[in-house]
Amino acid sequence: MSTSIKAFIFDLDGVITDTAEFHFLAWKQLADEEKITFTRADNEQLRGVSRRESLNRMLKGRPIDELTAQAWMERKIVYYKHYLTTITPDYALPGVPQFLAEAREAGIKIGLGSASKNAVEVLEKLQLRNAFDVIGDGYSVVNSKPAPDLFVWVAGGLYTPPNQAVVFEDAEAGIDAALAGGFWAVGLGSANVKKAHLTANGIADLTVQTVLSRMA
Repeated sequence: MSTSIKAFIFDLDGVITDTAEFHFLAWKQLADEEKITFTRADNEQLRGVSRRESLNRMLKGRPIDELTAQAWMERKIVYYKHYLTTITPDYALPGVPQFLAEAREAGIKIGLGSASKNAVEVLEKLQLRNAFDVIGDGYSVVNSKPAPDLFVWVAGGLYTPPNQAVVFEDAEAGIDAALAGGFWAVGLGSANVKKAHLTANGIADLTVQTVLSRMA
């Protein structure tokens, strides 16, 4: 087992919980109101990127001014937060609470690196807020994934260099960010995460010992 890994950093959506459906429904509602075609396939292109970049991708080149863009993003937030009210601890993905507890028992520091600006609220509803030592969210850095800035920011808060931290991600942009920052990477679920050092269907398929042994 590797003894060099000191921290785990997790993305939120698709790793800790799956609010991707809520994001889709919120963007879809906005798109329908503005007569923009927006499909589930389109939504896949929004995974792991910032709200502003998500809007840009949804627009597909349609020009709007900045005031309109801000207003539309605010509407999306309202729609999304409506769906968030339904989250309970049962929304944690399989194996997540147990894996976090196992990591804590092993002395691993735990951070969150999510583009979401609602990350703290979601963790509180999942009753997992106290499992994390540092939370990096959409307010923490300027440059979003695939830039490594968010993970670097979280690692700094954990006082851990990137080469001693493992990032858990389900999106290609997140894996790219982790690798660009010099982190170890675990890719979950998606076929777009094959560049990671280790891949699995989900947290439930992993143990802390397995992760540490593969990151030696």
